[in-house]
Amino acid sequence: MSNIPDIKWSELPFGYLKTDFNVRAYYRNGAWSELEISDSEYINLHMAATALHYGQEAFEGLKAFRGVDGKIRVFRWMENAKRLIHSAHGIMMAEVPIELFKEALWKVIKLNERFVPPYGTGASLYIRPLLIGSGAEVGVKPANEYLFLVFVTPVGPYFKEGFKPVKMQIVRDFDRAAPLGTGTYKVGGNYAASLQATVRGHREGFSSVLFLDAKEKKYIDEAGPANFFGIKNNTYVTPRSSSILNSITNMSIRELAAEMGLKVEVRPVPVEELAEFEEVGACGTAAVISPICAIEDRELHKVYTYCKDGKAGPISTELYKRLQGIQFGEIPDKYGWTEIVE
Repeated sequence: MSNIPDIKWSELPFGYLKTDFNVRAYYRNGAWSELEISDSEYINLHMAATALHYGQEAFEGLKAFRGVDGKIRVFRWMENAKRLIHSAHGIMMAEVPIELFKEALWKVIKLNERFVPPYGTGASLYIRPLLIGSGAEVGVKPANEYLFLVFVTPVGPYFKEGFKPVKMQIVRDFDRAAPLGTGTYKVGGNYAASLQATVRGHREGFSSVLFLDAKEKKYIDEAGPANFFGIKNNTYVTPRSSSILNSITNMSIRELAAEMGLKVEVRPVPVEELAEFEEVGACGTAAVISPICAIEDRELHKVYTYCKDGKAGPISTELYKRLQGIQFGEIPDKYGWTEIVE
């Protein structure tokens, strides 16, 4: 197990790469089982499982980092545990206790320690907790059995450009989630709803798309895989909406921005305000911070441009450096965001 895999760490995409083990627990008869270790990449699932028919499925995404001191740090795992509980409650699934969530994380990281990318490569270990309704039901109702599974895979940047400005497209003919729907839960249906627009955006030359609010089409909601933010007049602005996922990365950046002396505003962001921002970007666990150089409104044929020299703006750059510095143990973590895997 001590052998290091033959991987070009600095060239890793954001994709799946097989590792050694995953861990699983089962909810049956009103209680969670002990964790089991598996080397199989497959799940034995009943054909009538509610995950397959009624969308009882939620997941999380977080990262572990090999620090400058060689230690492995997990970033804000508690927030992911709480968000999974929120998602489970939202679609009527058994909630994963925080203690079980942490036990699963630590076990799967230790079992796959050789896949944690070396410091300095820009790569990290992506951790994917998954909760699904495994019990069989034909009527539309919650399952009585659930599977909690955690696997890991080493990854590079979500957008292939890394920390370089990308282009995004505003779409008005698709919605990711309804205001009183599942938008605040990290469930697969929201991502399924984003696929048509995202694939078309890629085909038309954009890294991702920006969805507007489903009710009025007046306000920015989020990019499919990330939250949106804009910076103007020394103020960090990010949307408040009843249909977007609360990003743990965005939550962290807001604290860093305040520490840097910026005013922080979480509020509805009208589309027209895009013309006023000095810097804009997308943020999330996978994307970290991805600066945006241009946003094209597909329907109105209007283009908003930023970072005209082809580089990320100074505030986005500093926020990125501070966030990554904490994650990789390069600067003191005075917030208590990281926890070392012993």
